[in-house]
Amino acid sequence: MDIQINYKTKQKGLILDCVKQTDGRHFTADDISVMLDQKGTHVGKATVYRGLAGLVSEGIVKKYTLDEKSGACYQYNGAVCEHFHLKCTACGKLIHADCDFLDKLSAHVSGEHGFVIDGSRTVFYGKCSECFRAEKHCHSDNNLKSFAAEERK
Repeated sequence: MDIQINYKTKQKGLILDCVKQTDGRHFTADDISVMLDQKGTHVGKATVYRGLAGLVSEGIVKKYTLDEKSGACYQYNGAVCEHFHLKCTACGKLIHADCDFLDKLSAHVSGEHGFVIDGSRTVFYGKCSECFRAEKHCHSDNNLKSFAAEERK
């Protein structure tokens, strides 16, 4: 999907160029600022936020606000397909969950309960595999230490 719009400012055009380079991944205003800086183009953070707000209002970018603690993230509409989100409560990682099971869950809720889920606004909270493994490893180490201490008594 290649959207052609006349941009009123050079900065907005530069922001859109960065947005298109995200290849469908979620990004933040800070990510866009970093991308612009890496290109040698400094654009103030307020300008980036205004530019993204304009792209959202034009339907070019989709804005996601996942919870009260995290800032908004965005996604280029040219790459958006309906999906759910998984948010790690330990590290904050946001994962796209585009799978048949969740599609079936959505169809079940719609068919059986007469309720249509908005997958783009649905977030499942839990732990990503890395954080889960790290936590599990930490607990097993603590259990081993406790067991060894009991054995020494």
